Amino acid sequence: MATVVSYGAAEVVTGSCHLFSIDGGPSILIDCGMFQGTEEDRNYGPFDFEPSEVDYLLVTHAHLDHVGRIPKLVKEGYTGPVYATKATRDLAEVILLDSAKIMKEDYLTNYKKAQRQGKEESVTAPLYEETDVDNALKLAWHYPEYDTAFELHDGIEVIYHNAGHILGSAFIEINYTENNVRQTIVFSGDIGNDNDMVLPNLEKCTHANYLYVESTYGDRDHQTAEISTTEFKRIIIDTLHNWGNVIIPSFAVERTQELLCILKGMHDRQELPECQIFLDSPMATRATEVYRNYSDLLSPECQNIKKRDGTVFDFEELVYTLDVDASKKINDVDSRAIIIAGSGMCNGGRILHHFKNRLWNQKNAVIFVGYQAIGTLGRRIVDGARWVKIYHEDILIKASIHTINGFSAHADQSAIIKWVSQMDDLSRIYLIHGEEDKQVILRSVMENVLKKKAHIVEPEEVIYLS
Repeated sequence: MATVVSYGAAEVVTGSCHLFSIDGGPSILIDCGMFQGTEEDRNYGPFDFEPSEVDYLLVTHAHLDHVGRIPKLVKEGYTGPVYATKATRDLAEVILLDSAKIMKEDYLTNYKKAQRQGKEESVTAPLYEETDVDNALKLAWHYPEYDTAFELHDGIEVIYHNAGHILGSAFIEINYTENNVRQTIVFSGDIGNDNDMVLPNLEKCTHANYLYVESTYGDRDHQTAEISTTEFKRIIIDTLHNWGNVIIPSFAVERTQELLCILKGMHDRQELPECQIFLDSPMATRATEVYRNYSDLLSPECQNIKKRDGTVFDFEELVYTLDVDASKKINDVDSRAIIIAGSGMCNGGRILHHFKNRLWNQKNAVIFVGYQAIGTLGRRIVDGARWVKIYHEDILIKASIHTINGFSAHADQSAIIKWVSQMDDLSRIYLIHGEEDKQVILRSVMENVLKKKAHIVEPEEVIYLS
């Protein structure tokens, strides 16, 4: 009997890792992501399965919570092939190398501090290093095309479909035979909304017997893209007119490119007050270059902009700050700066320097445009913290704090319900990638609206498919 065990993203959002096994057949791992927020310590424990016994790794997309432990998987014995779209592979390289760099820097900082206290042995070594990332990228990578079936193993057919979440993202359809019956299981990965200005819409999924579906925003609907964009512009314009600065913690992949499109549009329509715009994230800069390389996968609107201007994202006011010195010079700009910096959840990166220098100024504004996991600095600020500690210094928050959820690359409750409602022959729904309280609400909606039973998957619960 086929089984699925979720070793991550079960009753939590992050750490995606699902092992699909067919009786007498191969073991197929779908994603191997990093835990974030309060779950981070789980990254350092051993896998609860033997990596060397996994036959195939299928990757839905390149976000850290879906690819972040692949180097650890390889380091601990996985030698099989990896299946991902070509764009996913290129983004994963950017994200994993950046992850290794940050972990090394954090380790060295913590080690020096512990050394002064005579507690060197208490410092945990990095999860992996750049050489481990290189080893993962040297595996046999295969690049499925969207909507094109391929044989993964005898009798097992796989199809990648465009998930509309980030560049190269996919939901994965696996067709297999058990007891002479053809079955289909679909793993959603993360699915997008139908209002993304950078990517095409999420594809329909018309058939599945079993569905593993994300539930990050299963308890709510986002405000529309139009309302979100209008609110974003208003905050930008009002803050700049007040001679303040706008600080935006942004995820390097997808959200940054979306914001650049909005700001470029404001520039083109002369809506943008005189200002300087800094993309202060080497990782986001590299990710933007990957988006440029795959412009044929972007939305028709983006492709039209490229035909018109020769570029999708660039315009006069935009400055890419690649090195530390250029980043530090942003501090010399007293007013009318828009600073987009990582990390998106504010647990590290250059955003911390900008917070330290600007959070205390009531003329400034902070705009959160993405999900903030429990336990992160971003979540504490969004939840109303008045003081935060940054680089051992207590900072009073006087800047105005804004959260705009409509930019989310995740499907909201209505979008999830719409997507699932299009599936024929669906017998079982399994909720993953969400906090449990959100999943309880989504489960109830599915039962009432779709008349379908949905099960909230527990960590390491063995699900028998029959």
